Amino acid sequence: MSKGLAASKGRIRYAAAVAAACLLLAGAQTPRAAEVKSLAIMLPEQANDFGWNQQGMAAARAVAEKDGLEFMPAEGLGYGDPRPTLRELAADRASLIIAHASGYNTAAPEIAAETGTPVAIVDRPNDLKPGLVADYTLYAHEGAYLAGVLAALTTHTGTVGIVTSGEPPSWNAQSAGFAQGVHATDPDVKIVYAVIGPAAYADAAGGRRVAASVIAAGADVIFGQGDGSSFGMLEAVETSKAVDGGEVWFIDVIGDKTPIDKGHLLSSVLWNLEPVYAAMVDDLKAGTFGTRHYAITLADDSVKLLQTKHIPAAVWDKVMAVRQRIVDGAIDVKLITDAQGVRPLMSRVAAGD
Repeated sequence: MSKGLAASKGRIRYAAAVAAACLLLAGAQTPRAAEVKSLAIMLPEQANDFGWNQQGMAAARAVAEKDGLEFMPAEGLGYGDPRPTLRELAADRASLIIAHASGYNTAAPEIAAETGTPVAIVDRPNDLKPGLVADYTLYAHEGAYLAGVLAALTTHTGTVGIVTSGEPPSWNAQSAGFAQGVHATDPDVKIVYAVIGPAAYADAAGGRRVAASVIAAGADVIFGQGDGSSFGMLEAVETSKAVDGGEVWFIDVIGDKTPIDKGHLLSSVLWNLEPVYAAMVDDLKAGTFGTRHYAITLADDSVKLLQTKHIPAAVWDKVMAVRQRIVDGAIDVKLITDAQGVRPLMSRVAAGD
């Protein structure tokens, strides 16, 4: 065999190998329909916070029961390294792992690639991987806008506050939505904004301390975003008086704390995660997992404002009229997800971060 012929055959074999590798890679990136037998969820805190953790657990459990799936909950995992739990759930043949904490959104995709187990993460909307990684960063800015309207109609000091346990995209969207609602309702109302810490989701003591400082700065309505830290915020509201001696009110997010309300829970921006998790399971079955984003909106009531007995009927009617205008498209609530876009909307950024 001539050297030229041998070289030619070598090039052909090399080209064939490259083509095969490309086909393999393409196949790995193409989602395939899967049989879904089990659903796992990982929570950083216990599912008793009337918020992020509890709503996530309830939604996942409801989807599992509805679809006849084995339910594999893991709660109280903290904010440390989640890789051991991820590997354990993958070894137990979880069909889908919902990594329900922004602190898990780096490790979960790594373990998904390692084990081939699909995962759902938050706060990484650009990290979709067909068949393997879906992101469900959810924006309830429309509901927060209504909370801002309610706060502006409720305040008697002319100042309201936002206390947040961090500045992830979901919290930022709500902070901005709340501010837009306040400004549109009464431009003269001031907004004091304070961050407990970069990831102070479970810091109840910090929530109380920072909420108390915002109340001392004049706020008589606190919009709190915090998971476990929200209990501290609520405690500060319950034990404080406004600077004019009047009552202080709390507007919560995600869940409904009515069962523990002592008379200061004005409302909450409620999130229903069940349609989101159901859509993930459907996407796995259809072979479209990891190819789209998920949303919650006022239009389908997956986001809504909690009506409590503390809201006067006339005020509630005004808030619901604004809701209808948002649903109809007459009001456009801007989606702002970065802290740099949020802070200029505030009258004052308080110490605490």
